[in-house]
Amino acid sequence: MDSYAEPVATLGDRLTAAREGAGLEIAQMAGQLGLPPETLEGWEVDQDEPTATLLGRIATLSGVSVLWLLTGQGAGPQDTTAGALMREELGALRQLLAEACARVERLEEALGHG
Repeated sequence: MDSYAEPVATLGDRLTAAREGAGLEIAQMAGQLGLPPETLEGWEVDQDEPTATLLGRIATLSGVSVLWLLTGQGAGPQDTTAGALMREELGALRQLLAEACARVERLEEALGHG
């Protein structure tokens, strides 16, 4: 289950994750949106919600989809750490598979000659 999908996370949780995923501080994002930082802070703690227009701008700034901001489904923030770990694991699995294939070929060859 996606931990940012309803009902686990709130809109405020996803706004925070999107901003942090984009590497922006509250003051930076608020400045880019033309808002006081307190307004963005209020959204992130679910005291209020941005308008649809502002949701679109937040999505663009943070590289997520509006659908993800609203529901947690769809394109969310990129977690480069998780991606790097998955690529590392995939490389290790490919190496194990290559070794297993070589062992199978050696065994088949030995059995074919026995």
